[in-house]
Amino acid sequence: MQVFRKRRKSLSLVQVSVIGLTTALKIQQRGGYQVTIVAEHFPTDPKSIKYASHFAGAHHVSVAGSDIRQRNIDIETFNTMWELSSPKGAASGCFMRLPQTEYHREETNLDTLKLMPNFAAVPANALAPEAISGIKYDSVNTDAPIFLNYLLSQFLASGGAIVRGSILHINQIIEGGPAAFVSDPVTKYPLPDAVVVCLGLGARYLGGIEDKDVYPVRGQTVLLRAPWVKAGMSISGGKEKVWTYVIPRRSGDVIVGGTYDANDWYSLPRAETTRDILTRVLEICPEIAPEEVRTLREPVVEDVLPIIVEESCGFRPCRKGGVRLELEWMETPTKRTAMVHNYGHGGFGYTASYGSATVSLSLLESALSS
Repeated sequence: MQVFRKRRKSLSLVQVSVIGLTTALKIQQRGGYQVTIVAEHFPTDPKSIKYASHFAGAHHVSVAGSDIRQRNIDIETFNTMWELSSPKGAASGCFMRLPQTEYHREETNLDTLKLMPNFAAVPANALAPEAISGIKYDSVNTDAPIFLNYLLSQFLASGGAIVRGSILHINQIIEGGPAAFVSDPVTKYPLPDAVVVCLGLGARYLGGIEDKDVYPVRGQTVLLRAPWVKAGMSISGGKEKVWTYVIPRRSGDVIVGGTYDANDWYSLPRAETTRDILTRVLEICPEIAPEEVRTLREPVVEDVLPIIVEESCGFRPCRKGGVRLELEWMETPTKRTAMVHNYGHGGFGYTASYGSATVSLSLLESALSS
């Protein structure tokens, strides 16, 4: 993604992830910039394993703990989404406000979550099996595909531009700009004054970046049609270190999961994993099954199979050492260019989206002013 300021500067992305879209929108709406997104995939495209944001559960559950910068990022994102999700909010149709219950099988840092609305502890006699503690608070869930298209439409409406391109090396953007990916010679794009890199997993492979600390963590989910479920729920920790979650959406669909398999590149859902997910979900949320079953007996996996809408998996863009959110100056044979990195958020891209966009804008403006 590239930025044009005064005489139009631009920003370049290989993937228009939720991080990239919120960053592009934040900078474009700042004023004094013209942002052009260069990407291989867009939210309007068919789902692709290369584009993780489509598959996200996208509920706002921060794991920042005592990390002050991450806490500020997550809280800013939550406050923004909470405002957007209000009945009169600009994007209420993208979100669902609801109570969230978390169960923990091991000690958990709750410093950030204590700031959430209506935070309270779950009584010991109401804990899920094997849980040693639990908390409740109000949160907001995002219907990922709808929200991604909302962000893209807002970006275009505020004057942003998009160019489809498969980038092999960052110097293609620095030295050629968006014009390097446009076949129409009439279309004119100035060279970028700065570049913002929101690559996700692509940061591992793009020439000139090639960040080998970036790696995939495969996550498999099941989308169910269960409009009667009106509360979010999760359980984490324990011997298997697996996070099981139930995430209702405004549409009436419920996304359940999950898995956390580092460096697993298998791109199709596994049938045995789907059964394992549904088994775990029924342990903490038997009400996921249809009411006509629950009134007769305890539900089993076979009772949930008829309400499956979709089985999916995606690759979370994780990074050893944590998020890369920093400024770098790139030297090429022809120019010196400011480049802001914003990637490596793993499974918490939606949780960090608006807050990390603010940090990216601050880094960009500091670089350009110097």
